[in-house]
Amino acid sequence: MRLVADTNIFIAVALDEPEKTALIDCTQGYDLVAPEVLPFEIGNALSALRKKGALKEDEVIQVWDHIRKISVSLRRIDIRAALKIALKYNIYAYDAYFLELALNQRCPLLTLDGKMKQVAAEIGISIMEVKS
Repeated sequence: MRLVADTNIFIAVALDEPEKTALIDCTQGYDLVAPEVLPFEIGNALSALRKKGALKEDEVIQVWDHIRKISVSLRRIDIRAALKIALKYNIYAYDAYFLELALNQRCPLLTLDGKMKQVAAEIGISIMEVKS
């Protein structure tokens, strides 16, 4: 079975955040899927963490290399449909890409983002809950 994984899931696992073990546990038995923009969004998040001083330059590359080892299938999405979601719910298009993919693939969403969970629930997407 497929599971749409949000960018923050990959970042949390690679940075050994407190949710890491629970995230890994709840993805067991699932094939992770994400929009094709995932690597670009991860790159942007990592550069933002560097800019804020949360990561050193060499750590950015190490985290990227770690994330690249996580098996995920990148999928095309309908940007028009995603933009409709973004506009209707006043969210970023990048977040709507994940929601559109979950709708299109008819599979649950795994995210740590409260607003995405709220919108997902409103549009009928199952949310994979992380059990700590």
